[in-house]
Amino acid sequence: MTDELLRVAAAQVAPVYLNLEASVEKACRTITEAAEQGVRLVVFPESFLSGYPDWTWVVPGAQGALLAELYTRLVDNAVRVGDAATQELCAVAQRNGIHVVMGMHERNAEASDASLYNTLLFIDDHGKILGKRRKLVPTGAERMIHAQGDGSTFDTHRTPFGVLGGLICWETLIPLARQAMYEAGVQILVTPTWDKSPNWLAALRFIAREGGVFVVSCCTALKMSDLPEDAGFQAWYPNEREWINVGNSCVVAPSGEIVAGPLEAAEGLVIADIDLDAILPAKRLFDVAGHYARPDVFDLRLRRPAP
Repeated sequence: MTDELLRVAAAQVAPVYLNLEASVEKACRTITEAAEQGVRLVVFPESFLSGYPDWTWVVPGAQGALLAELYTRLVDNAVRVGDAATQELCAVAQRNGIHVVMGMHERNAEASDASLYNTLLFIDDHGKILGKRRKLVPTGAERMIHAQGDGSTFDTHRTPFGVLGGLICWETLIPLARQAMYEAGVQILVTPTWDKSPNWLAALRFIAREGGVFVVSCCTALKMSDLPEDAGFQAWYPNEREWINVGNSCVVAPSGEIVAGPLEAAEGLVIADIDLDAILPAKRLFDVAGHYARPDVFDLRLRRPAP
């Protein structure tokens, strides 16, 4: 048991849309700001580098030329793990002594370098890359953008403050994916997302109780005015549209109580001081990966192909 609290933050900020260099610069400023406020773990939204491709939900498939142009720009502003963008993020994490979880479009540099994964990058407070998580299943129209991840990146990470793991947006709703995280001992589950709905917030509260874990959910707060003028897909939104996504980032305790946020229609850091000692009492009566697991009845196998 310890009396020390851990300060965590969801960075509900907009990227500089389709601009990797400027988005990394904004991320570095946000990381520094979080560290100055005593944050030890800061989580960024899904696909922060360099913007969630919301056009795939609104632009008709017949608009092939526009969709090809947007995809090309997205790939050109995506990340290869180990490149200058990730090195810059690692350097700022080390300078500030802070753990960072970054949502990004990742190029498949191990093969064609022309496809994208929806990826989380985990960086520790010494600037070391702990690992990455590629989203297992792109949701709906996202299948036109992202390839499927596999079990090779399905890891948790031991940190000085606890076991850290991540699931991306709606893969968080996959029961077996959550169970794999629970069985890997996750204590802080980060869930970068594009979903800001009441149903998503309700699911997070259930998942925190189910796993006896803290959940840090981070979503982009993105306005129409955040899109570059030459993005080319603004016309497919309603004329009166101001917000593309209002965010609703939050932090949830193992009790299911929302302890910070949700922050709606604003950019900012959603900060919570969490007590990891709350995890064991939460699991006293229900430990889904412990005394409630029944391995004699259920058997979960995680396939880990070579990365």
